[in-house]
This record gives sequence, structure tokens and C-alpha cells, in this order.
Amino acid sequence: MNSTGNIVIIGGGLSGLTLAYLLFQKGIEATVLEASSRLGGRIQTIKGTQGTPLELGATWLSDLHTNLLELTNELGLTKYPQYSGGISLFQTKSFEPPQKFFVPEAENPSYRIAGGTQMLIDRLAEELNKDHIHLNKKVSAIKQMDNDSLIVEVTGGTIFRADQVMICIPPQLAAAHITFTPELPETVTQILPAVQTWMAGALKFTIEYSEPFWRKEGYSGMLYSHAGMIVEMYDHTNFEEDKFGFIGFLNSGAAGYNYEVRKEFVLRQLVDLFGKEAAMPLDYQDKFWNDELLIAGNPTIQRPHQFNGHPLLQEVYMNGKLYFCGTETSLVYGGYMEGAVTSAKRIAERVIQTKLVPNETIG
Repeated sequence: MNSTGNIVIIGGGLSGLTLAYLLFQKGIEATVLEASSRLGGRIQTIKGTQGTPLELGATWLSDLHTNLLELTNELGLTKYPQYSGGISLFQTKSFEPPQKFFVPEAENPSYRIAGGTQMLIDRLAEELNKDHIHLNKKVSAIKQMDNDSLIVEVTGGTIFRADQVMICIPPQLAAAHITFTPELPETVTQILPAVQTWMAGALKFTIEYSEPFWRKEGYSGMLYSHAGMIVEMYDHTNFEEDKFGFIGFLNSGAAGYNYEVRKEFVLRQLVDLFGKEAAMPLDYQDKFWNDELLIAGNPTIQRPHQFNGHPLLQEVYMNGKLYFCGTETSLVYGGYMEGAVTSAKRIAERVIQTKLVPNETIG
């Protein structure tokens, strides 16, 4: 398929790959530059000892996420409801028994993707030209040339020339790592560092077991706690219901401990709740989402989703050549997978329109 324009997409997460996919469907081939050694961004599925898909990143979607659901259907993926049947637990104090409660069936349940959320990333990548996806390419500068084309510089000296550039990484990260020449408007440079990056600072864990012992005892696997290392947890059984585990979040103080200590505290809490079978997992993994590929410097964030969907993130810069994409730019569901797909769809529509009407700047 021939390209009708030279486009560089910075970021190989859900928004960047969805944008590349939507453009490719219209005959517009883009180059994707990803700073890390893998695709997916905040989506990361690993395999447990028995092959259980274990999510360290984004996991859930719902019927309200219409653009994401449309994309998963188009890619031939299967969704299935998050298991919630049985007794759920709420811990208020470490020295008191947990409270038990039942969660009624929701009108809009949460879903997971069969095989893991990484299936979404893998299917998108399969639809693209692999020669146009570059890993380990951390962008350090974007420069506008006299002829209005853009130069994208990568750490290490590699240069990519582009007619248009789409930034599909968190705005706060772009502000910290990318030098713009000429500088972006002052109003923009003030906003970018203060845009909250969803999941930044979160500590997620996942654990694999050979049997769903909690289900056999009538428990849903759902836990909310004010008393232990685990603050939130859910059943993580796979679609086929032949591989089992839990997934959840650890408290903010857990980041101060090393991996082995975190694992010890998690298992101790699970044994207290479910008995000795919980002490023998097949696998335990966790991830602290604070690396340089997600957050940089010391951003001042006063509230969740701060400046997500800000009007300045909807504008086009460098004479209509530079776009901001990504979930934090979305007007709806900022920070979530739906926001990532929605933002990609919005930018794709604008780019396609400029290709159809080349002398018109959509702004």
C-alpha cells in the first residue's frame, strides 16, 4: 500500500497504534516511533507459569466504551465479563474480620479481553507494516524547517523527516523529554507539564494459582481493604476458565519495599483472608508505573485527570503539522483505553480530511 503522506507517530501505545491503523486503512502509511523495547504503553500482559494472561496494565472496558468496543470487534477480539459472583470482602481494620458483601449484577458490567489486553496491541501491530514500527527510539526534539517540514530527532542521532507529527505519549512526558523548535506557545508549555498521566504512580500486582480455591469456597475474589498491602483486588481467571489468579492494586506505601517484601505482605494478607492455599502461588508479579517512559520530573498534580482533554490539546501547532493525541487529550474517558481510541479516531479524521482537501488547514 502506497503512502500519501509522510507522517511520524510518537508512541506505540494504544492511541499511537490505533491512529496508525486508522490511517493505514485509508492508504496513509505512518512511521511509529516507540521509546521502549515493546509496544503497548500502559497495556502490558505477561504470561504466568501455566500461561495465564496476567495484566500489569490496563485491563477493563465496558459497554459505555463504544469506540473501543468497535475496534475490538473489528479486530476479531472477544470480550467477557469480569467475574463477581459470590462473597466479596471489605477490610476496615487489620485486627478485625473482613466484612462480607454481595455485589449485584451490574447493568453495565466490566469486561476483559480474552487472551489478555495485549491481544489488542498485537492485532493492531499485525495490521501495520512492521518496517514502519521502530522500537527503542526515544524522541528528543521536533524542529520545523524553512519548507514547513518537520525534523524528528531521536536520542542517538537518528533523524526522521515528516510532513506531520502526532504526539501519542502523555503530554507531561512530551514536555519533559522533547525540545520544540520553534517553541510552542507559552500557554501550551505551561499546560503540558501539569496534565495528569493516568496510572502514573500506580502499583499493580497479579498472582497465578493452579486452582480457584476462593470460588470453591463461595468467594468472588473481590476485595477492598484499608488494612493491608492490597487495597483492591479481583478474580483474574481467564476466558476459558482453566487458568486462575487475582489482579489488583497495592497501597502507595508498597513502593517503599522491594519486590520480595511486597510479595511476602501480599501472600500474608491473602492467607489471612482465604486460608493456607493462598500461600502457594505459581507466580507473583507486580509493576510500579513510575519509570521514565511514563512520567518525568516532579509534576504538580492536584487532582485526578487534571487538564485531561484541555482545549489546547485539541489544537494543531507548527503551521498545522503537529498534533497531540493520546488518552490524556481525549474529551471523554481521559486516561482510559476508550480515551486512547477516541483521541486516535479524532486525529485520524482530521488528517484524512486534510489529505482530501490539501490546501485547507483544519484547526
